Amino acid sequence: MKGLLSFHGRIVRAAVVALSIVSVALVGLAATRDAFAQTGGACIPVSQRTTELGCFVYAEEHLRELPDGPVYWHIDRFADQSSAQAAKGENGTVVEILGRVWLFTISGKSWRPSTGEHIADIGPLTLPHARSLMATYMEGNFKPGMQSTIHRHPGTEAWFVLSGAQCLETPHGEQIGKPGAPPVIVPPGEPMLLTGIGKEQGHWLVLILMDATMPRGTPADDWTPKHTCEEIAAE
Repeated sequence: MKGLLSFHGRIVRAAVVALSIVSVALVGLAATRDAFAQTGGACIPVSQRTTELGCFVYAEEHLRELPDGPVYWHIDRFADQSSAQAAKGENGTVVEILGRVWLFTISGKSWRPSTGEHIADIGPLTLPHARSLMATYMEGNFKPGMQSTIHRHPGTEAWFVLSGAQCLETPHGEQIGKPGAPPVIVPPGEPMLLTGIGKEQGHWLVLILMDATMPRGTPADDWTPKHTCEEIAAE
């Protein structure tokens, strides 16, 4: 009888160990799925960041009246926060992304700060029909093969690629973004799917020039992409 009980006890202990292993595996799988949902899904505030990869919101700037004529996103780089703040003008925003200090400004094409290293002018940008506008600035950090959700924004979205490469699919085809290439710009309301491509991890600065009264982004369930960027990523 003792032998039987001892054998039964070994079976119970083995079952507990097996269950523990399965539980750990399931927890690990859930964590992986959560991480992918964050990195491949909607952008989140940088204060909630728990992983290197993904899309992270750094600033939301309510804009004052813009000048007449075409509007651009001006990107300038500075050695420190104080220098950038001193050079900031109307509709300017200072952020620190990827270890560098940036001054982002929404203004006419000829605008320039008094100091700093001028990096790029992105535009012209289509303004949404709205009583109030907001500039939302983000960092994108994708590995090749990573994708966003299928979504749209209540405003123009623009990317400035610092490293790596991206492919954006919309109903009008694909746009390829990489350092030195023309900027990728999507007009308000356009459904899209963003994919990281190439051989190296991609980093990009992102602007959504949007209706300040609307959610930053919404699912685009009324559009089915052809997933052509996935074919490009596989090449």
